[in-house]
Amino acid sequence: MPKSFIQKCLNNYPLALLLALVTIWLGISIGSLSIPFSAIWNIIAHALWQAPLDDHVSAAMVQVIVAIRLPRVLLAFLIGASLALAGAAFQGLLKNVLADPYTLGVSSGAAVGAVAVFFFGIQLPFFGRFTLPIVSVICAFLTLFLVLFFARMAERKMAIETIVLIGIIVSAFFGSLISLMIALTGEELRQIIAWLMGSVAMRGWDYVWMLIPFFIVGSFVLLVHHRELNAFAFGEHAAANIGVHVARRKVIILAGASLLTGAAVAVSGTIGFVGLVVPHMTRLICGANHRRLLPFSLLYGGAFLVLADLVARTIIAPRELPIGVITSFIGAPTFAFLLFKSLKRKMG
Repeated sequence: MPKSFIQKCLNNYPLALLLALVTIWLGISIGSLSIPFSAIWNIIAHALWQAPLDDHVSAAMVQVIVAIRLPRVLLAFLIGASLALAGAAFQGLLKNVLADPYTLGVSSGAAVGAVAVFFFGIQLPFFGRFTLPIVSVICAFLTLFLVLFFARMAERKMAIETIVLIGIIVSAFFGSLISLMIALTGEELRQIIAWLMGSVAMRGWDYVWMLIPFFIVGSFVLLVHHRELNAFAFGEHAAANIGVHVARRKVIILAGASLLTGAAVAVSGTIGFVGLVVPHMTRLICGANHRRLLPFSLLYGGAFLVLADLVARTIIAPRELPIGVITSFIGAPTFAFLLFKSLKRKMG
């Protein structure tokens, strides 16, 4: 099949949406209990509109789909979409494909905020269960500005390699803070270690509803700024010349990306490289125009993480791998390839 034909198919909104729906369907269907597609639709119709259940649909199937798989798959899709969309925005704003929430240290900052909520028992007045994502978002935002501040101090031009190295340093420091909090609490928060490796297991509908408001707001903020991101590709001076309020728009875009990252990390732990790999592959398919790059990154990011979670829970069944392990196996070599390619371009 010609490569151009495949790209043309993947660069089509209805087909991209269909691909996302198919991955969600597969994620619900495949597992220790295999559930046919017809039964899935019948159970969802029953849950939404009280449609009668078919004879071949058992109570176990209903319980598995409604209580376990459907919220898990939807949560994985929302997290993957959030991280991929944030990664595409970071890459567009910083003008380099090496930027993503993980390599910039934003994910680690959000993880510190989430662990601190557990460690100190933080409860914000009036926010209840939303304390966890709100604190994570604030820490993600502060971490990003900390990384950019140190990068500016180290090198005025703020080369992306400098930003990435400082992001790695900040991530290492935050990792030590998390380890310290876990060590001080003894056995009580040992489960946080598994949470930090990234997982959507045993989260349930509460976490889906917790993430949705942040996902809607963050996605809207970034999607409506596609023109500004296209302008930033030509440099801040050029963007200012065509009427972009550079400082204000940069803060808004960074806030939107940090909002998505912080909320995603709060509900799933640290899942690396989704924001690096998916926007890069989407850019190869759809081009660099953010009007198309952002929504396609959202769709393909969600589909990618649903498939990664499917592999994580089936490859060594009945045991389950953290989803962060799967994404790191894919993302780390991709990051190394892009880094060497960037360095080679600068040297020669």
